[in-house]
Amino acid sequence: MARIYVETTIPSFYFDVRSAAEMLARRNWTRRWFDAARQSGDELVTSLAVEAELRNGDYPSRQEAMALIGGLALVDLDEAVAEVVDAYIAHRLMPRDPAGDALHLAAASYHRCDFLVTWNCEHLANANKFGHIRRINTMLGIGCPVLVTPLELLKEGIDDE
Repeated sequence: MARIYVETTIPSFYFDVRSAAEMLARRNWTRRWFDAARQSGDELVTSLAVEAELRNGDYPSRQEAMALIGGLALVDLDEAVAEVVDAYIAHRLMPRDPAGDALHLAAASYHRCDFLVTWNCEHLANANKFGHIRRINTMLGIGCPVLVTPLELLKEGIDDE
């Protein structure tokens, strides 16, 4: 059983209404992965930071996105997680916004999640950052989740639609 941190882009893409082919594909992969993951026995977790981002967003499916993650366990965002955020920012690992990407990565890392699932491929699921994240997390003595998109966690092939 894997422990998977669900970042804000997952419930957002689950209800995405854009019609571009890439957006439709991401929405479909997100739905297939999330629906299967809820039934798989994996432990899906999120945080109050995700809830706040969804609540404060301005988009048509805000309530549905919030309801989607409503039953997920919440990891604590305590002082220890804040210290990890500060370390990420000090080492220029993440953007300076302490309530953004650094907070999601810190929460998933500190709480030893196996995966952090996201569509944020600039700051989180970015192969060019994996080594740097691993070095900083090792230095801090915390876990290092695998940063993936829902597509990478689908148990069936993408051609099995």
